[in-house]
Amino acid sequence: MIIEPKVKGFICITAHPEGCKENVKQQIQYTKQQGEMQGPKKVLVIGASTGYGLASRITAAFGCDADTLGVMFEKESNGKRTATPGWYNTKAFEEFAKEDGLYAKSINGDAFSQEIKEKVIETIKTDLGSIDMVIYSLAAPRRTVADGTTYNSVLKTVEKDFTNKSWNLSNNLIGEATIPPATREEVEATVKVMGGEDWADWMDALSEAGVLSEQVITMAYSYIGPELTYPVYRDGTIGMAKKHLLQSANEINARLGEKGVQAYISVNKALVTQASSAIPIVPLYFAVLYKVMKEKDLHEGCIEQMNRLFHEKLLVSGKVETDSEGRIRMDDWELQEDVQRETMDIWDQINSENILKIADVEGYWEDFYHMFGFHFDNVDYNAEVEI
Repeated sequence: MIIEPKVKGFICITAHPEGCKENVKQQIQYTKQQGEMQGPKKVLVIGASTGYGLASRITAAFGCDADTLGVMFEKESNGKRTATPGWYNTKAFEEFAKEDGLYAKSINGDAFSQEIKEKVIETIKTDLGSIDMVIYSLAAPRRTVADGTTYNSVLKTVEKDFTNKSWNLSNNLIGEATIPPATREEVEATVKVMGGEDWADWMDALSEAGVLSEQVITMAYSYIGPELTYPVYRDGTIGMAKKHLLQSANEINARLGEKGVQAYISVNKALVTQASSAIPIVPLYFAVLYKVMKEKDLHEGCIEQMNRLFHEKLLVSGKVETDSEGRIRMDDWELQEDVQRETMDIWDQINSENILKIADVEGYWEDFYHMFGFHFDNVDYNAEVEI
């Protein structure tokens, strides 16, 4: 089959297996170029197939020589439609890891479920004995809890409308968009899905099963952003969930700290994801930010972020540097005063006529297509591939 990108709105409904493999390969090559680190050797990554989760798994495996167990929820091909990009990413990762003599196994299923938790624990007992790092990088739109109740997350404001410039991705026109406030029930549901309750459940289950090593680092990822996006992120429904995530980190440390567990939140920089592409106003900020950060040679993708996190922030001698709330700040470059000042200067000027000149539209779309395995120069997209 010859596979072409089919984009509907902010989603690509096809994925290219060879392109996804190239994406993983390039991230592995970058990680190897950064040199080896003394770090974890047996790592569980929950949400391991795309974005920061995949980059974390690659950094642990090819930067620390770690064996990795990944949890993902991806669809394989039905013979007519391609698999999801995370499916192809995971298959490629496992191939590259085994070539380097590293253990790499993945469990495909609902990470929120008790069934998958039990399956993971059994796999750790059988194959690894114990683990010394747990990365929680789950991004899901809904969660079904033990009593059968399903909660759906929403990306909305809290209390009042938020209106600002927004970029129509299909025609490059800039207009205005309004994000409405969530109901109290929607806020609570979003916290259930995107907060830290399930992370804490995982850590409790792993501890009770006796599969945590004597010293364990566990980490979850967050985003705050600049004042411009506060109504959506910091003060919106996702912000409420991220506050709960931080609260959960503190609770994990309080409950399991005596057993050697150290829980951290890493606040990462703005990057193009399927979720962020869906939020009005946000993609335009990303495209402007990319322009400024690339000009200053400060831009990072997922793999650059995770390598800097491991090399410079996390696996260091002495105490891990955190902010006043105990968070590791990987958004430090994004929130530099000069970066934000220049980004906001462009924001004030940008319109439909000058967007291609003063924002990094090409870079935004390159990241978007790379997520699905497209637009890699050394992949022949005219060749037949097995899906």
